[in-house]
Amino acid sequence: MLTRVLAVVLAFGVVAPVAHAVEKGQVTNLPLPRFVSLKAAEGNVRRGPSLTHRIDWVFTRRDMPLEITAEHGHWRRVQDREGQGGWVHYSLLSGVRTVIVGEEMINLHQRPDAKSPVVAALEPDVVARLGKCEPDWCQLRSGGYKGWASKENLWGVARDELRD
Repeated sequence: MLTRVLAVVLAFGVVAPVAHAVEKGQVTNLPLPRFVSLKAAEGNVRRGPSLTHRIDWVFTRRDMPLEITAEHGHWRRVQDREGQGGWVHYSLLSGVRTVIVGEEMINLHQRPDAKSPVVAALEPDVVARLGKCEPDWCQLRSGGYKGWASKENLWGVARDELRD
């Protein structure tokens, strides 16, 4: 999660960092940025937050993870792992969390430990359902398999994100 740090001057001129609240969306009051997934098989990506804005392209992959970076009414500004994005109607998005495998194949392990047995291997660009996350590992489900993968080669989960 994104945390802003402010400096506070304490007595005797000592400066100490203080964690500031995460930025919140004006519409939902949820953290920004945050990850979601594409609920629909197709989603128009517009230049601005209304139907009158031009469609720049169409996302065509259901369950693809996206990052919300702004909110305006019923619209969310999103971007994919390549930084491409625009405005999408909120009805096309889901709070169900997914991740996408990066450029290298990853192993799913029985436990969050590189020495534990490998359950399956996921190829680049595979989309998997996100489960629990520890500091360096996340539990994933894909193709009928369930296991733990290192966060290193995943997009759709923050490096410091923990999930129960």
